[in-house]
Amino acid sequence: MKLLNEDDDLNPASSMINLVDVFLVLIAALLISIAQNPLNPYSADNVTVIKNAGQDNMEVIVKKGETIEHYESSGEIGGGQGTKAGVAYTMADGSMVYVPE
Repeated sequence: MKLLNEDDDLNPASSMINLVDVFLVLIAALLISIAQNPLNPYSADNVTVIKNAGQDNMEVIVKKGETIEHYESSGEIGGGQGTKAGVAYTMADGSMVYVPE
């Protein structure tokens, strides 16, 4: 009978249950953020991510299926140094025009 009249504020196990609930919500939020990441290793999508577009330290990350390739504009690209070579425009008739810089 004494256990039925015990105050919940004095029970240390109730605070531990609250901590477990907080950690479960945190873990669920982290799993959702991993699943929505475009570079998720478990998705079969083809994705291209460009960091710092147009700057000297631009990075291009290409994900094709399960393989991820990483290119840097100031680093090694295909065995050599890579820099921006120019701009390509698509005309109204569908033709492409390349303008070197």
